[in-house]
Amino acid sequence: MTGPPARGRSRSPVASMSIAEVCQLPVVVDLPTAGRALGLGRTISYQLARRGEFPCRVLRAGTAYRVCTADLLALLGLPLPSSPPAEGERDTPPPGPVERPPG
Repeated sequence: MTGPPARGRSRSPVASMSIAEVCQLPVVVDLPTAGRALGLGRTISYQLARRGEFPCRVLRAGTAYRVCTADLLALLGLPLPSSPPAEGERDTPPPGPVERPPG
């Protein structure tokens, strides 16, 4: 049998994210969101980041910590989501040089 949680606080399970939710994240997320994607709580996420031990690259912007979603997806073994081509872009490469008739 285990004893009560430290300092009288109860520990609730971390609400982790589904694969679909992780794939819908913006380009950069805050540290608690990245931690949640990995099943880590807010406190342990910040502790790991401060020690330089967070499992993927952490960017520091002043006092804020940010994580690139691409790094998070790579750590989880998920592909980068594809996006539709921007207006004016093509899915196929342009044709080769156009040959003009002599004249």
